[in-house]
Amino acid sequence: MTRRMTLLMLGALAASTAMFTSASAQDTYKPGCYAPAPNSASVISYPKKAGPYKIALVNGYVGNDWRANSIQTAKAWGARPEIKSKLSELKIVSVGNDSTAQISAIDNFIAAGYDAVIINAVNPTAFDAVVRRAKQAGVVLVTYDNVLDSDQVVQINEDQVELGRIKAQAVVDGIKAKKGNVSGQVLEIDGVPGNSVDRDNQAGFSEVFSKYPELKVVKVEGDWDVGTASKVTSDAIATNGNFDGIVVQEGSVGALEAMAAAKHPVVPVGFDAGNGTRMLVNKGKYPGITAAQAPALAAMALEASVVLLEGNALPQKVFLPIPQKNNADLAEGKDFFPDLPKTFYTATGFPQCFPVFTPDELKGQTAENAN
Repeated sequence: MTRRMTLLMLGALAASTAMFTSASAQDTYKPGCYAPAPNSASVISYPKKAGPYKIALVNGYVGNDWRANSIQTAKAWGARPEIKSKLSELKIVSVGNDSTAQISAIDNFIAAGYDAVIINAVNPTAFDAVVRRAKQAGVVLVTYDNVLDSDQVVQINEDQVELGRIKAQAVVDGIKAKKGNVSGQVLEIDGVPGNSVDRDNQAGFSEVFSKYPELKVVKVEGDWDVGTASKVTSDAIATNGNFDGIVVQEGSVGALEAMAAAKHPVVPVGFDAGNGTRMLVNKGKYPGITAAQAPALAAMALEASVVLLEGNALPQKVFLPIPQKNNADLAEGKDFFPDLPKTFYTATGFPQCFPVFTPDELKGQTAENAN
């Protein structure tokens, strides 16, 4: 191989892969929307590519209301006329809680010539090799929700540690307001082990609760699932008696239903922001907060992939605002909707980025795989 051919091949490879710089957030696309995380020092961009684009979203499992709502927002995003004109194909698959299956699906989309692949990762650490393969092929990768522990791809998320802090602090403040001190026992209902969201939410909970030596924390796994959260709450109450506060990553309706069945007294809570959660919290007058990991992160990640394909730069790690509301301030028709299912998620978008999804947009979509 001649030196000239080698240089040409290296040049072609460089033109097809991501570029990493230390530019400031003001040099990136829509910084008021895609705000960099405090520890995000780099910016990622790709060479501009002509559309329309083939984009795939590879989800893990879809076994709870949040994941179902997430897929619905992805489909609703793709159905908007201003987006539809930019896409030749939008493929959405859920592969279950198996990292090998997820990596295989990503590889298949890379081999099939997709322009971008969006990932809600089964675990944060198993994807280095497929990230390299995507980079070599010039395929844009974006992760959201359960992101990768990688600085080579754009991450679209909320601050998961802060989300845990917010919920835990609301419970601590409520206990102190009621008892004059922070003591007793708190029930912590965590998510699916091995995921970055579960890990980071737990870190936020621990950061707050560990400050109070007279506070006992009972930790159980709720798998972000209403039915599982109900069972572990019932079991925890039966084993430990009443709690002075409860935090739940996701699946709070199950915890509330179990508390009602056990005639558990009203205590401060840090819960998710599902429609059913907010209806029950408002009805029962539970103090505390409902704060959301918004399912619309899926749509934001898809939007980010188009932004990158169009040649714009984004911070490597993006933190979107955490939708949250003090329970005392919840308003019917604005923060929760009695005429909609409990499974509907109230945080339907990020208005600083694009118009939030309406209930009608989301109800017209399913959580099934999409071709």
